[in-house]
Amino acid sequence: MEQYDVVIVGSGLGGLACGTMLAKEGYKVCVIEKNKQIGGNLQTFVREGVVFDSGVHYVGGLDKGQNLYQLFKYLGIMDKLKLRKLDEDVFDAILFEGDPVVYKYAQGYENFIRVLAEQFPEEEAALRIYCDKIKDVCSRFPLYNLRKGDYFDKIEALEIDTKTFIESITSNKKLQNVLAGTSLLYAGEPDKTPLYVHALVLNSYIESSWRFVDGGSQIARYLSRQIVGSGGRIINYTEVVKFVEEGDKIAYVESSTGEKFYGNLFISNLHPAKTLEMTESDRIKKAFRTRIHSLENSISVFYVNVVLKPKTMKYVNHNYYYFAVEDTWSVLDYKLENWPMGFAFYYSASSDDTEYCDGVTVMTYMRFDEVAKWKDTFNTVANENDRGVEYDEFKKVKSEMLFDMVEAKFPGFKDSIQSYYTATPLTVRDYIGTDDGSLYGITKDYREPMRTFISPRTKISNLYLTGQNLNLHGVLGVTVNAVMTCSQILGIDYMLEKIKNA
Repeated sequence: MEQYDVVIVGSGLGGLACGTMLAKEGYKVCVIEKNKQIGGNLQTFVREGVVFDSGVHYVGGLDKGQNLYQLFKYLGIMDKLKLRKLDEDVFDAILFEGDPVVYKYAQGYENFIRVLAEQFPEEEAALRIYCDKIKDVCSRFPLYNLRKGDYFDKIEALEIDTKTFIESITSNKKLQNVLAGTSLLYAGEPDKTPLYVHALVLNSYIESSWRFVDGGSQIARYLSRQIVGSGGRIINYTEVVKFVEEGDKIAYVESSTGEKFYGNLFISNLHPAKTLEMTESDRIKKAFRTRIHSLENSISVFYVNVVLKPKTMKYVNHNYYYFAVEDTWSVLDYKLENWPMGFAFYYSASSDDTEYCDGVTVMTYMRFDEVAKWKDTFNTVANENDRGVEYDEFKKVKSEMLFDMVEAKFPGFKDSIQSYYTATPLTVRDYIGTDDGSLYGITKDYREPMRTFISPRTKISNLYLTGQNLNLHGVLGVTVNAVMTCSQILGIDYMLEKIKNA
């Protein structure tokens, strides 16, 4: 019977980052993954020679001295990553139906203000207030800034509504909607999404924005090499279904085939609700189980990954967010008859050709109830099943509706399509493991901020949580969450010292 120091369930970024941090400290680590491919939202797939990202299309904070740069340096992968910095004067472009202006988000706070002030000359003071507030909110989250602090640093920042704040700094409706123009990055909801979510996500992109060349799975690949190189083990095609307690601690996890993996410490990178379903421990009180199960998850998405005909579309070094309505907040609350109300448009960055693009991803919101009639089906590479002709027709109709909208803004787009591949909320559910295909996990609400903060510690002394549901989603958020989890084992002062001196 092999005994590990740490058994980690789930090989998403949170699990792999925890595994690397602990393996570096001499812990014997085992990471267990149900899918063929490791990485969770970092997974990529190849169609007709084109690499597509499944979830991470660009990332921020990777310039020297910035937070994600320092974290990746500490993890030992920064110098290995193939990256392309997005355009300094426009990393994200916000577009509106019937409006020919391209509203630009630029990198660097002064540059961000300068570029938008050219489009809104009377709003420079408002833009400066906005940027100062974003920086102030981010400064109140100590671990995000790789320093020690406490809850009282951030308490003031938790109870501010994003939409209300933006409306307080300017009466210009167009600017209000432009500043909320990338809300798809965090499934922003009016009168609900806290300003800290908006700020922490946007800040890292304003600091610096990057695309992964040939896909984001390289992060998972290099982290897994760090774990294995330190004597750890990564096991795929193995679904853990149970955390089994002996005495007052977890003794082992059990797979769907009855295989047991013993350890001293256990970290779950699964959704907290899923983790609780897998342990029957009476140490976890019914009230806590009820609270976790009652938390609302964010909306899901519909992706179309398009293989382009050779040399028909120039590569563009920024992203587009398009809205068919003036109110950028309203696209999440769509009706079936007016879907889609907007889309995000991401270019694939290839090392083979920097002039032309070989693939693009178009992404828009989709609620799980649209695919609920097929909820009893399951389909992954590790467990292939056909969802049926009706499901295929549903995806085809939805893809054509989305293509019509893209074509209206980018004439000639349809003629560039060689083939396409779709992902629905069911795809997200089956690969990532959230019951409703939620893209960003638990929804945050400024009215009840502490209800959605989940500690990495559980009432079982050797079971810890990590992943996007603890504090913040995204590459940076999940990596910071991994630091929070591992600091429960290694100590926060020790970890921060190691990260700073990496």
